[in-house]
Amino acid sequence: MSVAKKEYKRITTKTLVDMKKKGEKISMLTAYDFTMAKIVDGAGIDVILVGDSASNVMAGHETTLPITLDQMIYHASSVVRGITRSLVVVDIPFGSYQSDPKEALRSAIRIMKESGAHAVKVEGGKEIKESVKRILNAGIPVMGHLGLTPQSIYKFGTYTVRAKEEEEADKLKADAKLLEKVGCFAIVLEKVPAKLAKEVAKSVSIPIIGIGAGNGVDGQVLVTHDMIGMTKEFNPRFLRRYLDLDAEMTGAFRTYSEDVKSGDFPNDKEQY
Repeated sequence: MSVAKKEYKRITTKTLVDMKKKGEKISMLTAYDFTMAKIVDGAGIDVILVGDSASNVMAGHETTLPITLDQMIYHASSVVRGITRSLVVVDIPFGSYQSDPKEALRSAIRIMKESGAHAVKVEGGKEIKESVKRILNAGIPVMGHLGLTPQSIYKFGTYTVRAKEEEEADKLKADAKLLEKVGCFAIVLEKVPAKLAKEVAKSVSIPIIGIGAGNGVDGQVLVTHDMIGMTKEFNPRFLRRYLDLDAEMTGAFRTYSEDVKSGDFPNDKEQY
């Protein structure tokens, strides 16, 4: 049975928790700049993630590790200027929170003060508990991230599905409950078995947002550039492409070039 979508003028962390209670699914996409954020927000997407995936999508790096705190703040501030409704969540980048709770707090404060974002996201469970608590104690909302955590890619050695074995699955379930207990308002679960993700979603009162985690969770997130077909190299099973913008844009650019070279552009109506 489908649940009618309620129109929310502004999405907050409380809105997301209320949506879970009512059985309303949460939509989440990435954005890294003003123009894209304005389009995503205008389409009614509930949460915009300013992901450290900007390292891959915008800067062409192989992993998310190289992006800096300053760069994340730049992307986040650009996104915030483009929205009126969506909740904006910003990844704290690798090396800016893991080892030192005080540094974690400083990083989170900089993101909130300098970008105007609404919340931050961190990867990990028990290992970063003290960093999460320090950020939350300052009144900054935190979204967790478990399962495949891209900032730990060199530890994993692969982007394969996580928590297929019982030991890792048990740790993931325990970490989800820990993050809920310390005060996180939501958790992203990336690339874990659908059965496990559904179990986790039922075990906590906060929203579980999946990416490659099946449909038994409370919402879904994708990288916008992947789902609209601007990127072609990334083809995981969980990705649904809603457009093929690579082909559309390439065609438009080629036609423009041909029109310029032939003298067709600009025509009489396109000049002063």
